[in-house]
Amino acid sequence: MHLSQQFFKVNMLNKHKILDKLPKNRVDLHLFENIDSTNEECKRIDQNKDFHVVIAEQQTMGKGRLGKNWSSPSSGNVYMSIYSKELPKNIPLSLIVGLICVKTLNSMIKNDSIGLKWPNDMLLDKKKIGGILVEKEVMGKDINNIVGIGINLNHPEKEDWWGDLHKFGIHLRRDELINKLLHSYIKFYDNGISDWQELWHKYCVHLNHEIKIKHNNNIINEGIFLGINADGSLNLKINDNEEIKYEHGEISIEGIY
Repeated sequence: MHLSQQFFKVNMLNKHKILDKLPKNRVDLHLFENIDSTNEECKRIDQNKDFHVVIAEQQTMGKGRLGKNWSSPSSGNVYMSIYSKELPKNIPLSLIVGLICVKTLNSMIKNDSIGLKWPNDMLLDKKKIGGILVEKEVMGKDINNIVGIGINLNHPEKEDWWGDLHKFGIHLRRDELINKLLHSYIKFYDNGISDWQELWHKYCVHLNHEIKIKHNNNIINEGIFLGINADGSLNLKINDNEEIKYEHGEISIEGIY
């Protein structure tokens, strides 16, 4: 259901403000009041521009990594997907988009209190306030990226590890936030980010901390998180002389959800 006249209320998403100073010939914006999943809607789009952006007030089947649900029952948050052509291989898109989101949010709240948890979570006060889901779609000889972004700006608390950004009032500035995210994403898409690893480490909340590596909810290893590589994989120190690289999976950190 596309946004309709009955949905005009305080802080309704404004298409013109979201698209302000974006290249109109390259960006197509789709706004929905309610949808199954913004990522799924991207798969239904016949791509004719560089970037198709799908935003919904609510999702009935929002998705996270590893098949998990992404709770998206209420309006006033960010449920958004960006559909674009494939970038060069080995670019860890999920980590870079997470970095873009955290940099943008911190610039809006004017401090660096929002951090990153490997591989794709955004945290505030040790609670998850956002996440990234990247999917790839094969279209003949082409491979397209679908980048899903979920950010809790004003979210009803249902789990003790969920947080939101309500105290900063960003839910009243959603058009500005989304516009800034899209500007940064397109700039990255066109030019890359040369120092992204250094910046990612700056915002990482568990650098040099002990972590546990999980697979299918089972702990398979633990050690010290030493940082990330250019491909987005992590380096784990498991004793004084041994390091192991993990390309996929989940991590848990004591004291952080």
